[in-house]
Amino acid sequence: MVSSSQPYELPSAAKTIEEKLIVAALKRCGGDGVPAKSLLREAGIRDKDAFYDSLRSLKEAGEVKVDKDHWVQLVPHTGDIEATLVSLSEKFGFAKPKFGAEDIFIPGSALNGAFLGDEIIVGNLEKRDRGPSGKVKRIVKRSESAVTGTLHRTETGFTVTPDGAVRFDMQVLPGKNNGAKDGDKVLIAPKLDSRGDWSLCEVRTVFGTGNRARVCADAIIERVGIPTVFPPEVLEQAEEIAQMTVTQADIDSRMDLRDWPIFTIDSADAKDLDDAVSAQKTEYGYRLGVHIADVAHYVKAKTPIDQEAYKRGTSVYFADRVIPMLPEALSNGVCSLNAGTEKLTFSALMEFDFEGEMTSYKFCKTVINSKVRGVYKEVNEIFAGTASPEILEKYAPVKDSLACTKELADVLSARAKKRGEMDLSSDETKFVLDEEGVCIDLMPRTQGVSEQLIEQLMIAANVAAARASLDAGIPFLYRVHERPQPDRVVELYELLDKLGIPCKELKKGDPTTVDFAAVLDRVKDTPRASLVNQRILRTMEKAKYNHKELGHFGLALGEYSHFTSPIRRYPDTSIHRILTDLVGGVDKATLSKRYAVFAEESAFESSKNEVRAVTGERDAEDCYMAEYMRAHLGEHHVGVISGVTPKGVFVKLENNAEGFVSLQDFENADFEFDGEILHRDLRSGRVLMMGDELPIIVAGADVATGRIDFMPEEA
Repeated sequence: MVSSSQPYELPSAAKTIEEKLIVAALKRCGGDGVPAKSLLREAGIRDKDAFYDSLRSLKEAGEVKVDKDHWVQLVPHTGDIEATLVSLSEKFGFAKPKFGAEDIFIPGSALNGAFLGDEIIVGNLEKRDRGPSGKVKRIVKRSESAVTGTLHRTETGFTVTPDGAVRFDMQVLPGKNNGAKDGDKVLIAPKLDSRGDWSLCEVRTVFGTGNRARVCADAIIERVGIPTVFPPEVLEQAEEIAQMTVTQADIDSRMDLRDWPIFTIDSADAKDLDDAVSAQKTEYGYRLGVHIADVAHYVKAKTPIDQEAYKRGTSVYFADRVIPMLPEALSNGVCSLNAGTEKLTFSALMEFDFEGEMTSYKFCKTVINSKVRGVYKEVNEIFAGTASPEILEKYAPVKDSLACTKELADVLSARAKKRGEMDLSSDETKFVLDEEGVCIDLMPRTQGVSEQLIEQLMIAANVAAARASLDAGIPFLYRVHERPQPDRVVELYELLDKLGIPCKELKKGDPTTVDFAAVLDRVKDTPRASLVNQRILRTMEKAKYNHKELGHFGLALGEYSHFTSPIRRYPDTSIHRILTDLVGGVDKATLSKRYAVFAEESAFESSKNEVRAVTGERDAEDCYMAEYMRAHLGEHHVGVISGVTPKGVFVKLENNAEGFVSLQDFENADFEFDGEILHRDLRSGRVLMMGDELPIIVAGADVATGRIDFMPEEA
């Protein structure tokens, strides 16, 4: 219910003293704006870093605007706000404000022709019992996102059921199905009808049958906007770079580590090897070398290949393909740290005491020659004592170095556990495909000893990179993971408490990482472990990139960055570029001028592109899971109830496939929903509670939507 007497106001965060001084100074200077340097004096803030940090915070919150000439101006608050339409149903939509706040409900009559993804101005804001409502006053920018869906033949023609957040079928205009058949995945152009509603469309591209996950992945890639084709000038530049060889001049200008017992460890099918390691015991502890492909040597700022990498942001991994950030001539060629070849690297050389405390670090340009192309499975067999003589012979050149990395990684792991690092898994799945690209098996990904070893060593290098930037006081990119919101922690506590899971640490609403780790330890190796893990993940803030160091809550670290994967992550490439100048002797003032804006923009774009990649990967995984389960209809399994809704329950199987069980499929039952964690049958007293096991039969699987349906076994 809307109350016109209660205007909706965007919640504003409490301002720091510096932010208040800046706002007050801008008000005194009038509405035309003022140069940042003049504003610094007018605000009376002596700490320049605090001033610019506060100015960035105000900009991010939408309180001020800063133009390219560094003139600062207050943003007037007219009651209208910028937003993006993020969900569209037949008779209403929801818009997400640009600067924080909850989503805004917009009735169909107030959409004014706005479509999903459009950037809009929302006005007439009012409070409702379920949140704010408003009206689209202006469309600022039409969405460039593709709209895909599944075509269906009807008695009157064709309709398309769109993917994603368009939640109604659209009628295909007569003769505009472009040859698509019933069940095909298609790309459509939405069209307005005579009433001004988005009820019509025409088919622009036909991907193929929606019964194939590979085809659905094609449509998903198009829908989320992942670039797949490198421009000709990028490929041309990549081929030129690929012809470059390590010269004597390169070797003379770098630290020569070609004789070091350096090796890589990766999966057997990996081709973009961007990290290598080495270690040795010292009198005081350990010396660790993490040697990363020197992408910054090959990919120069503002070149076509750099601009394309910036646009892509990350390599994207699907069950049947990899969409690389860099052309394969670089990612699998000149940059990849293939064994037995001289490669240019950027090394983090670190010293640790016997307790795992990093006592020193040094970054330098190096040249290496990896002695062994390690494989996780083989290294795990070595550590387990089950390796064949052939494997032992292969790793003989790095035997001592490998043993030392294992010893150091164990020390670092114990230290991480002591400081409270959470052992969170994301339930990743390995998809096994046949020769035609059809999913024939699902297997949960597991971490062996060697995988954990590499993870600990990479974390150490990432910490060292963050410390290097902070010690030097230069612009940088950090991988940040902020503390979870107290209200979400309280919700988690109430949920777990109802499930009977001891979690008193969470009751205060402001737990430490150690507290979360304790809850996870209690349910480890129990049927509810996956559920608790999943719910804690949902409670957490999303990790992202930021030009400010805000710490990493999940890892229980005060400083953290991403230095170790420049072949597949643009933020790492950005960091390499900054650190290259730092170790090259560029002074702090020049570094600040050169990279302050770049670090902020790269962090923002990298975070945005990461979300795009993860969305595409997860949506495609749903289709591959459905493709696998479709071949197993009628099978009996026992799963764990992972979610409860008013209409039924979600059940997750051991292979990570998750399906829906409708309450209507239970015979002679009258279920009552408690609104959160369980359904109780008023006739039999039976309870369907989150975390409980439930025998099911695989009843249906729709590859096009990724939906899987189960039936209770007793039905």
